[in-house]
Amino acid sequence: MNERQRAFLDDLLETPSPSGFEIRGQRVWADYVSEFADEVRTDSYGNAIAVHEGADDAPSVALTGHADEIGFAVRDIDSNGFLRLGRIGGADKTVSRGQHVTVHAADGPVQGVIGQTAIHLRDEHETADIDEQHVDIGVESEERARELVAVGDPMTVEGRVRELDGSRLAARGMDNRIGTWAAAEGLRRASEAGVDATIYAVSTVQEEVGLQGAKMVGFDLAPDAAIVVDVTHATDDPETPTNRSTGVELGDGPAIARGGANHPVLVESMRESAAAADIPIQLQATGSRTGTDADAIFTERGGIPSLNLGLPNRYMHTPVEVIDTTDLDALADLLGAFVANVGVEETFAVDI
Repeated sequence: MNERQRAFLDDLLETPSPSGFEIRGQRVWADYVSEFADEVRTDSYGNAIAVHEGADDAPSVALTGHADEIGFAVRDIDSNGFLRLGRIGGADKTVSRGQHVTVHAADGPVQGVIGQTAIHLRDEHETADIDEQHVDIGVESEERARELVAVGDPMTVEGRVRELDGSRLAARGMDNRIGTWAAAEGLRRASEAGVDATIYAVSTVQEEVGLQGAKMVGFDLAPDAAIVVDVTHATDDPETPTNRSTGVELGDGPAIARGGANHPVLVESMRESAAAADIPIQLQATGSRTGTDADAIFTERGGIPSLNLGLPNRYMHTPVEVIDTTDLDALADLLGAFVANVGVEETFAVDI
């Protein structure tokens, strides 16, 4: 990726966007795609859609990623001014304690830490649930805490983008800023190539709390096909249980999911596009759910052919998710190659 594309990725990763509170992240995304999209619009819940207008008789393809990330919410404020936590999405209790957090309050960010009793004073193996944990914002009274924050305010763990060796990158929120980045870059490639198909790049909201934005977008756009980009588990680190390994590794390219919601015609078309463009890919079995927006989109409007493309990601739902940027470049190239191959007469129908 070039300098501008990398800066866009960093902006996405550094902008807090917890589920239900995605506005700041969506502004970053919309500003970027407006440079090359024919139209950019949002709906009432903040799903953002950028359009490349194709030929009148050509099919439409949606390239989607979700804008939101996991986090926490202020569930309550106790009599000493400590904040009690609620989950936003699948926050992991084993990595939350001892973290710096930012409460995104109405009057601006409030800094705090998720408390952890010193090892000297607790059972060494104790792991409290999220609802038993607390945030210390440094105040001495409930009254002062309520001046700064309110129940329902979202919060995110402090995130830093860090370059590891070679092309590896670590950050909070790779899940799923890489998807919205790739959707934008896929649209860029479609625009530059002047492809026949109408291409929608979509940044959805509230995926982490039930695929909610995708349900809205799938119904509203009703595209002829949808390519859903999300992270998938790279199972090449030493702590992944052997019986959970999928063979997906960092640096070997994006993973094309097969089975379940993944439409067989799209699977084959994506594989053919990768082969023709000499883009490395991996395959991943999906027996039932993909766990992504594809599960919501494919049943809309009587069935929308959908496919999940996964970017290998280590340590998902932690503040230190790790990807390989060569996989991300390959993913954007694959999206561009795929949409360039969509013919005017393409129906994506299963031949029975």
